[in-house]
Amino acid sequence: MQSRNPVFNRSDAFGKRGYATLNDAPPATAGQLEDMYNAPTATAVDTGRMTMDDVVIKTGLMFAVLLPVAAVSYFLNNPLLTIGGAIVGLVLGLVISFKQSTNAALILSYAGLEGLFVGGISRLYEDAFNGIVPQAVLGTLAVFSVALFAYKSGRVRATPKFQRGVMIAMGGYLIFSLVNIGIVMFTDSNLRGGWLGIGIGLFAITLAAAMLILDFDFAEQGVKNGIPERYSWLAAFGLVVTLVWLYIEFLRLISILRGSD
Repeated sequence: MQSRNPVFNRSDAFGKRGYATLNDAPPATAGQLEDMYNAPTATAVDTGRMTMDDVVIKTGLMFAVLLPVAAVSYFLNNPLLTIGGAIVGLVLGLVISFKQSTNAALILSYAGLEGLFVGGISRLYEDAFNGIVPQAVLGTLAVFSVALFAYKSGRVRATPKFQRGVMIAMGGYLIFSLVNIGIVMFTDSNLRGGWLGIGIGLFAITLAAAMLILDFDFAEQGVKNGIPERYSWLAAFGLVVTLVWLYIEFLRLISILRGSD
C-alpha cells in the first residue's frame, strides 16, 4: 500500500518492501573482512544513505526559496505571476512526481514557482479579509505540529487500513473538486460556500493532516530501507506539496467563516 501523495506513488524506495540495490562487487578477502570488522561502525552519512536530518534540511531549503519569492509576489500583486506560478508549478510538480526526480535544481525551481502562486493568492485573500494570512499560517503550523506529534508518539499509525481510507477519501475529494470547478465555470454556483463549504473545508484539512501522517511514514520507511541521500529531496518535495495544500485550504475555510459573520 503506497501513499497517495504523488511524490511517493509508484516509488519502491519509500515502500515497506525495501529498496532494491545491485551488488556486483567481488567477494571480500579474509584480510578485507578483518579490516572491515575492526573499522568503526559506519553511519548513514558515511554510507551516503538518507537520514531524517537530510529530509528536514532539504525541506528547510525549499521553504528558504518559497517564502522570499512568496513575499515578493505578495507585494507585487501581479495576477500574471500568480497564475503563471500556479500553472507552471503544477506542470513541473507533475514532472517531478511521475519521473520520481531527485534533481535539486528542479525541485527548488518548483519551490520558487509555488512561491509565486502562494504569495499572489495570499494577497488576494488578505485584500478581501484583513489578517487572514497570519490566521492561515498559524492554522497550518498547528495542524502540522499535531500531525507530527500524533505520528511520533504512535497515537496514529499509517496502517494499511489507514492508508486505504486516506486513498478513498482523497479520490472522493478530487472528484468533488473537479465537479465544483465545472459548476463554477458554467454556472453562478459554488459548492465551496456556506455550510457545505465549511464542512468540505474541515474535511480537506483533516485529509491533509492524514496525508502528512503518510508523508512522515514513507520518509521514515525510506530511511529504514537505506535509500540514497538524494531521495531526501523527493521526501521534502512531498512534505512541501502537502503543506502548501493545507495552507490554501485554511485560507478557503477562514474566508468562508469570516464571510458569514
